[in-house]
Parts: sequence; C-alpha cells; structure tokens
Amino acid sequence: MKELQDILNVFEHSQNSGQRMAIATVVKTSGSVYRRPGARMLLTEAGQTIGAISGGCLESDVFERAQPLMLQDSQPIVVQYDTTASDDLVWGLGLGCNGVVQVLIESLNTISANRQLEFINQCFTQSQPGAIATIFHTEGDVNVNIADRLLLKADGTVVNQIANQSLATQLLQDTYRVLAEGNTQVISYSLDHRSVEVLIEVIQPPVPLLIFGAGYDAIPVVQLAKQLGWHVTVIDHRPTYATRDRFSQADETIVCNPNDLPATLDLNPRTVAVVMTHNYLHDQSLLRSLLPSPIRYLGVLGPKRRTQQLLEDLHAEGLTSTESQRHRLHAPVGLDIGAETPEEIALAIVAEIQSVLTQRSGGYLRERQAPIHDPAKSCLTLV
Repeated sequence: MKELQDILNVFEHSQNSGQRMAIATVVKTSGSVYRRPGARMLLTEAGQTIGAISGGCLESDVFERAQPLMLQDSQPIVVQYDTTASDDLVWGLGLGCNGVVQVLIESLNTISANRQLEFINQCFTQSQPGAIATIFHTEGDVNVNIADRLLLKADGTVVNQIANQSLATQLLQDTYRVLAEGNTQVISYSLDHRSVEVLIEVIQPPVPLLIFGAGYDAIPVVQLAKQLGWHVTVIDHRPTYATRDRFSQADETIVCNPNDLPATLDLNPRTVAVVMTHNYLHDQSLLRSLLPSPIRYLGVLGPKRRTQQLLEDLHAEGLTSTESQRHRLHAPVGLDIGAETPEEIALAIVAEIQSVLTQRSGGYLRERQAPIHDPAKSCLTLV
C-alpha cells in the first residue's frame, strides 16, 4: 500500500517536471519468489527507483532493460527470470530462490501505462476497490497487444482497451469475479488454438483506521499505521490532545464527545478501529456505537476483565452483542509479543490488525506448514 502511494507521488512529480519514466510489474510467478504478481517498481531516466519487484536482485537488470523504453517509447516487453536451475549464475544474480518471475516493463509515456496509475490513484482517493486486467503474453493472431488492459471499479465503471470483443467479454466476467473474491489471479485463455495470459490484479484502497483516544500511546500507532499506507483518523474529546501538531502524520483529527460521533464517520466493513481512551465511561459509550456497526476489526486497550465488565454493563442496558460482533472484538488488543512500551504495544496492535486483514494467525512462520504466500491468491486458471 505505502509502496504504491510512493510510486503515485513520484509519478505525479516526474510528470510535472517532464521526466521520462517506466514501470515494471511482476505479472506471473512460480516457485519460491520474493514478490507476488502485482508488485511494481517505478523507474525514472534520472536513475531513481521507487518500489521493488524482488529482494534487490532483479532491480538493476530491470533498470537497464527499461532504458531504451524510456528514451525511445518502445513497445512493452516481458522479461523472465528463472532461478530454478543450479546455473542461475548465468544471470549474474545467484539468487538461489528456486523460482520463476515474469516482469512486464513499459514506458510511462504511453496512454495505457499512464491510465493504470491514474486508475489506482482514483481507487485510493475515492476509497473504493478496483481491478486491473493486464495482458502480458499472447500466442497467435488474437488482435491484442502486450499491456492492453481492462479496468473495473467497484461501482461498475469499466474502461476497456482490448479490441478483441470475445476476449473482452470473457475477461470482464472474470474481472468482476476476481474483484468480488478480492484475490489477484493469473488467467490463461484459449481462443481457437490461440492463447492469451492475463494478470487480473485487485487494487484495495488504503485501510481506514479509526483511533479513539489521543493519548501519548496513540502516537506510535499512528506512525506505524502510516508506514503501511493506512488512512488514519484520530478521535478524542479533548481539543488540546487531538491536534494536527500532536498527530502530524494522521490524515484527520476529530474532536468530539464519545456520545456524539459524527455521522460522517464511515463505519463500513473495511474499517478497523482501536479504542484506547483510558476512560471506562468513554469506552462504554464507544462500544455502544462500534459493536453493532459492520466494522471489520475492533480492538480495545486494557485487561480482559475490564472489557468483560464493559460488555456486561452494555448488556444490562439492553445491548446484547452477537457472536459475529464478539468475533470482531479483540480485547486485550494486540498480538502476544511481550509488549511493554508504547512503541512495542503499537507494534502488537498494528501487527494484529494486519493479521486479521490477511486472515492469518500471526504465529511463527517457521511453524507454518503451508507456503508463506497463499497460492490461491495468485493462482493460474485455464479458461
């Protein structure tokens, strides 16, 4: 998320300065690799790179291959890096990753390449998901080109750059499905003994994080969340605490009483919230509003018994939480990492939210029996 935001920022600045650029995108992988399909790196003619497509092994080679595309506006190319063989030193890389990575490199002086970044920026600013379908391999005369795209927003807006109507129709159906499932996929289409491979990538807008409480311990939570590119709002009833000076990295600060949360506060299924007011009655008021809401995650700072008492008091008022609501409630908030300081506690909180968002347990990777990256989220489908 933060990586894409950085790419968009540099892209806008470089456009204004007239600097030539290229974009490299991981479009297909197999085996053990560092980045998955959808990872991007922006390259400028001045030698600047933003983002990464590997652990630092492929970037130099990709930059060299991007030079003629930037200078001559050449056609997009796809480069394959195969490190499955023992003699992968032929690349001068010696990766030892035992995987295959295909990278699409294209000039950002073309309308198609520019449009993908403009589309991502719209998804971010409008806070709605989208999907980008990018052709990266063709066999036979299928009336399509490498880097032709179909773009779909969650509101149904479609931008189609694919001339082959039969393929565009199939691709639109699959793009709707992939967007609904939320998992980036690579799909291979067979068209009368001709084939096309397409990356359908889901673009998620920044995670909306609401932090209730503007105490000292909220500051590192804001800082860590912004490092991940989340959209952070801090809410507190004290105007001397919820200030721009105190939370300079926050996207928004709101001063309001816990009983009077503004109607503009968007409590949607993508929202995550942390309650850390250190005030029992304020937490009670906030839970009264937040528990019945559809937010995806609700963390409450404080001992388990304290939260149990809060729930009992709310129950006495007539507010009975459902099993689904209790499942979204995390109290005490955070992963069990032995956190003591505000910075450590912030790390535990943000890490737990990340694990919930990705539906992972937050345990040790060495004890994970499945692959680190879920194959289902970048699977190859034949159509």
